[in-house]
Amino acid sequence: MLKTLYKQTEGFRLVSILTPVCMIGEVIMEMIIPRLMASIIDDGVTAGNLSHIYRIGGWMIVAAIVGLCFGIGGGVLGARASTGFARNLRRAMYRNIQTFSFANIDKYSTSGLVTRMTTDVTNIQNAYQMMLRMLIRAPASMVIAMIMAFSINSRLASIYLVAVLALGACLIFIMTRANRYFSHAFKKYDDLNESVEENVSAIRVVKAYVREDYEGQKFRKASANVQNLLLKAEKILSFNNPLMMGTVYTCILLISWLGARMIVTSGATALTTGELMSLLTYCMNILMSLMMLSMVFVMISMSVASARRVAEVLDEKSDLTNCENPVMEVKNGAVHFDHVCFRYKKDGQDVLSDINLNIRSGETVGIIGGTGSAKTSLVQLLPRLYDVTAGTVEVGGVDVRKYDLETLRNSVAMVLQKNELFSGTIAENLRWGNKDATDAEIEDACKQACADEFIERFPDRYNTHIEQGGANVSGGQKQRLCIARALLKKPKILILDDSTSAVDTGTDAKIRRSFAEKIPGTTVFIIAQRISSVENADHVLVLDNGKVSGYGTPAELLATNAIYQEVYNSQTKGSGDFDQKGGDQ
Repeated sequence: MLKTLYKQTEGFRLVSILTPVCMIGEVIMEMIIPRLMASIIDDGVTAGNLSHIYRIGGWMIVAAIVGLCFGIGGGVLGARASTGFARNLRRAMYRNIQTFSFANIDKYSTSGLVTRMTTDVTNIQNAYQMMLRMLIRAPASMVIAMIMAFSINSRLASIYLVAVLALGACLIFIMTRANRYFSHAFKKYDDLNESVEENVSAIRVVKAYVREDYEGQKFRKASANVQNLLLKAEKILSFNNPLMMGTVYTCILLISWLGARMIVTSGATALTTGELMSLLTYCMNILMSLMMLSMVFVMISMSVASARRVAEVLDEKSDLTNCENPVMEVKNGAVHFDHVCFRYKKDGQDVLSDINLNIRSGETVGIIGGTGSAKTSLVQLLPRLYDVTAGTVEVGGVDVRKYDLETLRNSVAMVLQKNELFSGTIAENLRWGNKDATDAEIEDACKQACADEFIERFPDRYNTHIEQGGANVSGGQKQRLCIARALLKKPKILILDDSTSAVDTGTDAKIRRSFAEKIPGTTVFIIAQRISSVENADHVLVLDNGKVSGYGTPAELLATNAIYQEVYNSQTKGSGDFDQKGGDQ
C-alpha cells in the first residue's frame, strides 16, 4: 500500500521534503525565544541592565520573524505537497478505472468508486499534510523543549517526563478505541453515497410512484449509521482535550510551587525567576506538542482505511491485456464461436455453454431468447469486454485475444441496451463514434438511423444541447442517436442490443433497410424482443438458458423451433408487441 501511494507523490517530493525542514526551523526559533526571555529577566530586568534588554529583545524579534517565515513556508509548501498528492491520486485512479474490463468494474459499486475519489482521497490529503507539518514538528518541539528544560533544571524537568509518559499511554488508548469506529464509519459512506446516487438518477421513478418518503427514510438510515459511528469516535476523542489541559495545569502548578520554593530556599542560586518562566513555557510546548502528535495519529488512523481503499483501486489491473505482437488489423466481420463457455467471476456456473456458430462477414443475425438467456453476454465477447472461460471467439479469422484491444474495439460498434448520452451538443455526442467525422458524415449517419427526422425539427439542429444522460430527448430519440454514433465508427461488426425497443416498428424497419443498403459489408447482430426486428435477418439465433436452442433462417425456425414459434405466435396474435407489424407507417 505505501509503495503504491508513494508513486503518486511524483512531482511533489521536493516540497514534501522542504516542508518538514521549514517546520524544524520554526521549532528551533520557538525554543530559542524562552531562553532569550530568561536572559532578559535575569540579566536585564533583575540587574537593571537596559542595554542588555534592548540587545536580547532585538534578537527575540529576529528569532520571531525567522520562525514566522519558516512557519509560512511550511504551510505553503505543505499545502502544495498535499493538494498535489491528492490530484495525482485522483488522476491515477481515474486513468486506471478507464483500463478496467467489465470483470474488474463488477468488483466495485459506482458509489464505492465515487467515495474513493472524493472522501477517501480528502482524508489521505489531510493526513499527508498533517504528517509533513505536525508529525515532524510535534516530536521535534517536544524533544528540543525537553532538552532545554533538562539543561535548566533536571529535577523540575523530570515532572514533564512523567507527565509525557502517563499522557502518552492515555492517548494511545483513546486513539486505538476511536480508530475502530472511524474505520467502520468510512465503509458506511459507500451506503450513503449509493442512496443519494440511486435517488437522483431515478428521481422520475421516485416521483412517479410517490416514494419520496421511502427514499428519505433510506437516506436517513444510511446517514444515521455514519453519524452514530462518528459520534462514538468523537465521544472517545472528547476526553483528549480535558485530559491534556488537566495534565498541563497540574504540571504548571507543580513547577510553580516547587520552582518558587527552590528560588526562595536557595536565594535564586539553584533556580532563577527567568529560568522558572522558561520552564513554564517549555511545559506548554512539550504537552501541546504531545497533543498535536496525538491528533496526527488520529488523523493517520482515520486515513489508513481510506488509503487501503484507494490503493486497492490503484493496484487493480485489468484482466484483459494485449498479447505480445498483437494483430493490428481486423480483415472482415466474419465471426466464429468454437465451443465457447463463459461465466462471470462472481457466479459459480456457466451462463453460456458450448456455443458453436459460424457467421459470414456481412450477414445480419438476429438473436432472441427469454430474459436471462445470456443474449447480451454472448455479444459482449466479440469486442472482448469479457474473456471466454473456455473455447475461442474469432473475428476475421483471428482469436479476439490476439488482437490489439483498441484495434478490435474500433472495429466493433455496440449500441448498448441502456443508452447513454453525455452533456454537450448532438454533434459532440455523435463524434464519440468518430472524433474526426465531418458534418456530412454525421448527417449521413443520422439519416441511416432515422435520427435526422427529429434533429431537423430542433432550432439549433446538430448544435442542440443534450443534458446529462440525454434527459431532454425521448427514449426512441436517444436510441437513434446512439445508433448513428455507432455507425460513424464504420465498424466491421455492428451490435444492436435491444436498441430499437423504444422505436416504432415502422422506423425500426427503415433503420434495418438502411443497414442493408448503406453498410452491406458489415456484420450486424440484432438482439430483439420483437419478431419484426429479426424476421428479415439472414439467420436467427435462439438462446435458452445460455445454450443454443436453434439457429437458422426465420422460415426454418418457424417450422422447427418451439421457442421461436411461441414468440412468433404470441406477437402476431396481438398478445406481444402492439406496434404495427413490419413495413413503413
